[in-house]
Amino acid sequence: MNTARDLVIVAIDTAPDHPLERGDLSLALAGAEVLDLLDAGAVSVDGDRLVPDTGSKTGDRLLDEAAEQLVRQEPYESVEDWLWRRGRGLSAVYVTELEKDGLTAKPRGLRNPLRAVPTELVDSPDRRRAEERWTAGEPVLLNLASAAGFGDEPAEDSEDITEDAVTAVLAAVGDAVMELEAVRQRKQIQDAAYDNIWRGM
Repeated sequence: MNTARDLVIVAIDTAPDHPLERGDLSLALAGAEVLDLLDAGAVSVDGDRLVPDTGSKTGDRLLDEAAEQLVRQEPYESVEDWLWRRGRGLSAVYVTELEKDGLTAKPRGLRNPLRAVPTELVDSPDRRRAEERWTAGEPVLLNLASAAGFGDEPAEDSEDITEDAVTAVLAAVGDAVMELEAVRQRKQIQDAAYDNIWRGM
């Protein structure tokens, strides 16, 4: 299962009419990678720390790359620090990977909300798998999508998530996205104040 790939596929599929915040999606993708690495036994969560394992390769290039980037010295890295470090520009990386794998094509008149270059998804097993998870309302995927800024806010379905490690990762993603939004708002305030100074001169 590749939650990160499914997340970006659903993002492209469900949000064609409005741009997404790339930073929000990138943070959610970094969180999705952690969850996939947990499933693969390549990492565990101890408190708020990511403890790497010497597990075998996952068979997915980007997930294996993520596993190789895990900090392997104590006290290890916090989930939050991982999200910021790994998440930088990650949405563009995943969109490019879909293009390399032939899962996207140039559309007629539609724009990909994640790229300046327009692309759209083609029919594929990967797309169908992502759509099935999305339609089934899988709690983890819904939580990540909500954090990334698309899809409905997960309600009682979230109660189905009982694993502490998964809950910790999803909470860290939510906190990181809120922190990024706060940074954006501060920048907007600063830019507005700067503009007002120039108008008054």
